[in-house]
Amino acid sequence: MVELRGKKKDGLENTRRDVVALGIAIAAIIMFVGTGSAVLPQIIRQWTTGTANGPDMVLNNALLLNIALIIFGWRRYRELRAEIDTRREAEERARQLAEIDPLTGCHNRRSATHETDRAIARTQRESKAIAFIMVDLDNFKQVNDLNGHQAGDEVLVRAAERMSALLPRDALLARLGGDEFAVVYPYERNSPDHVEQFVSRLIDSVAAPMTIQGQQIEITLSIGVSSGLSGRHGERSEVDAQMLMHQADIAMYHAKRQGKNRYYWFEETMENELRFRNQLETGIRLGIGKNEFVPHYEQQVDINTGRLMGFEMLARWNSPRLGMVSPEIFIPVAEEIGVIGELSESLMRQAFSDAKEWHPSLTISVNISPVQLRDPWFSQKILKLLLECNFPPQRLDIEITESCLHENVGVVRSMITSLKNQGVKISLDDFGTGYSSLAQLRSLPFDRIKIDRSFVSELKEEDANSQIVAAIIALGAGLDMPITAEGIEDSTILETLKTMGEMKGQGYHYGRPECAADVRKRLEREGLLVARPDTTDDAARGNAVAEEARKTA
Repeated sequence: MVELRGKKKDGLENTRRDVVALGIAIAAIIMFVGTGSAVLPQIIRQWTTGTANGPDMVLNNALLLNIALIIFGWRRYRELRAEIDTRREAEERARQLAEIDPLTGCHNRRSATHETDRAIARTQRESKAIAFIMVDLDNFKQVNDLNGHQAGDEVLVRAAERMSALLPRDALLARLGGDEFAVVYPYERNSPDHVEQFVSRLIDSVAAPMTIQGQQIEITLSIGVSSGLSGRHGERSEVDAQMLMHQADIAMYHAKRQGKNRYYWFEETMENELRFRNQLETGIRLGIGKNEFVPHYEQQVDINTGRLMGFEMLARWNSPRLGMVSPEIFIPVAEEIGVIGELSESLMRQAFSDAKEWHPSLTISVNISPVQLRDPWFSQKILKLLLECNFPPQRLDIEITESCLHENVGVVRSMITSLKNQGVKISLDDFGTGYSSLAQLRSLPFDRIKIDRSFVSELKEEDANSQIVAAIIALGAGLDMPITAEGIEDSTILETLKTMGEMKGQGYHYGRPECAADVRKRLEREGLLVARPDTTDDAARGNAVAEEARKTA
């Protein structure tokens, strides 16, 4: 503020000096006309006649003074013009800094908002529509991490150049920040297909490989489109730049959730989904602390004898605001927002407390998210949790899906080994749906293979092809790994599996997953409850677990 006042003061001072200089110059010119009309004829007469009578000395000096003042005024005028040009250039640079992104040369967020409002007003007069196209570079963080920020900047510049080359004359490209761009695209309101064709060209153009610093980089785009119309077609609605930007942003994130490298027009249902998503995220974070997530248990049974072998723990969420939420909905959200580890540990802590009342022969299986296996301290956290709950590690079965094996086999092997050293069992879950190889099965010390329910459920058909299930069972026998079959829904499937060998089974044929209280009643009827766990043995196991945790830490 002080600097601004100083600039204003300097400007006023310069203006005063300019007015004075201009007044002096004008006065000098007037005096030159008056003095020169008297002196110059005498000088010319003296030169032409050769007489000695020249102009009066006072008038002569006045003429010379006038000439000096005119020269001074001219110099000051030239200085003033140069100063004006310098100021104009400085103002232009300031405008560019305020409105132009310095890296790509595109408009920035501030100027894009202003220009969008101007474009909306212009198209309304022309009975056209505005498409606000939000563009986000997919997996750009990975480009920075693998190639460095200098390469990332080059990718942004190249992407901006490719998009700019496709712009029609009346369109506008802006970089809103980071790896987000926006295109303001006027179009005939009855021809939204022109917008879609343009967006398709954007995706194809930017997707072409870029060679940067000797590395070939490929970028895809997730794009959201909004307009002054309701969705792709519809009646015109009153919008401004902020609303269009908000709607296009929602549509762009919808495109990302649908798999990236695609575009969507904004629809009101997307905003409702976003609100629901925000409610989910907030509810999950609050619900973990309030113990709203509770374990349910699905029976695991010896299919030949019918003897209960244990339970698989399943997560359930009874939200006070949202009601009963399916794990297929809240588990992916918990993984994305980074709280799946905290949620899983909370459920396991409750499950260990429940299982301590069960007969010691009953095991408990726990599914582990691939996100949890990215944590290098995962095995230590499990061992610490077993110690805190004083739960025998021999009764715990950790289930790992096939997809986890491809992210970092070395880390997974280390974790499995650390857990197995303390007696924890490790099962390969959903076998047959991933890409695990025989070499991985031989090298990783799994204790059990679980056949995915998608294969088991096919056995209920009359002409069912049981060769895949039979092959997995034979593979397990060859690797000396027991089998668990998921998805046993009726007696037909059960009888077919009995003909294939010995294994454990689970599914709705044995009953739906039950809460802890119902499981306790079931076990009490079957005489599989213990009044008190053997605290001596548990303490010994806990000490061993603690020692292992200290060693691996």
